[in-house]
Amino acid sequence: MASPFLESVRAQMRARGYSLRTEKGYLTWIKRFIYFNNKRHPRECGPDEIKAFLSWLANEKHVAVNTQKTALNALAFLYNKILDQPIGDIEFDLANKQRHLPVVLSPNEIGAVIAALAGREQLIAQLLYGSGLRITEALRLRVQDINFDRMTITVHNGKGNKDRVTLLCPELRDALEHQMRLGVAIQAKDAEKGIGTSLPHALHRKLPKADRSPQWAFLFPSTSYCTHPYGGHVCRHHLHDSVMRKALKIAVRDAGIWQKRVTCHTLRHSFATHMLLGGADIRTVQELLGHSDVKTTQIYTHVIGDHFAGSASPLSQLFALIPLAKIDKIEETPATYVA
Repeated sequence: MASPFLESVRAQMRARGYSLRTEKGYLTWIKRFIYFNNKRHPRECGPDEIKAFLSWLANEKHVAVNTQKTALNALAFLYNKILDQPIGDIEFDLANKQRHLPVVLSPNEIGAVIAALAGREQLIAQLLYGSGLRITEALRLRVQDINFDRMTITVHNGKGNKDRVTLLCPELRDALEHQMRLGVAIQAKDAEKGIGTSLPHALHRKLPKADRSPQWAFLFPSTSYCTHPYGGHVCRHHLHDSVMRKALKIAVRDAGIWQKRVTCHTLRHSFATHMLLGGADIRTVQELLGHSDVKTTQIYTHVIGDHFAGSASPLSQLFALIPLAKIDKIEETPATYVA
């Protein structure tokens, strides 16, 4: 049970329509800030304490720059929106800006991973790679989000609370239709028990019968019931992302891929990279991925090497000048590997 103060912050976040993921993240950072200041109430703290906390994250905890930004956003929300104590501009030690290129699988590796999966998990992986979805976006899909006439998928409340439309692979039609029938059948059985599908925010009050209508059924329903975080009633949510993550981990191992760190998001990275390699315009890929800034999408040009297209390694020039036979080969001697 959280403290009355944190519960009041939670209530105000829900009144403002923040997502549950943002709510959880902000409350975690606010709680860490309180403990960092020896459980002093945030009203008793100010810019100096915030500066010390953010600098501690950078210098002592060595967090990534995006992690530090999330902590800052949480505290800015707390002081600017809740406590009405604007913090203004704060100078603090910035975390090291780490630039990591996304891990991308080759088409053969993608095929091996998908082949190592089966049934529901295989379909989810195909949607991640075939439509560039995030794992949460795929699991939140409902029957009404699939458009077979236009072969598109509508993603609601994606990252940044944005909606977008992305493409749908025609070869998935039969598998999706089967999954849709399964989701609707499960919803119908739940309705007989007086239980409906979970709906976002307060939609269950605005549309009382929507939780039992086929179009609102999840494509990938959970195997058990849960308590709705807003309404407090029993409902069926979508499948938890840990189910897919565990299945993918086993599939990657079975596919013999050990030199790359593969996650569900790797399939989305691979979608973007392979789209660009296939000749798709970067603006099109940006829209399909739902990026606000094209600079975010441009990271994939670094993965495929478009930023140095046409350049040649100086070693290639050396091979052109000197015949390969004239370059001495390195002889491996046992002495080289003696400890």
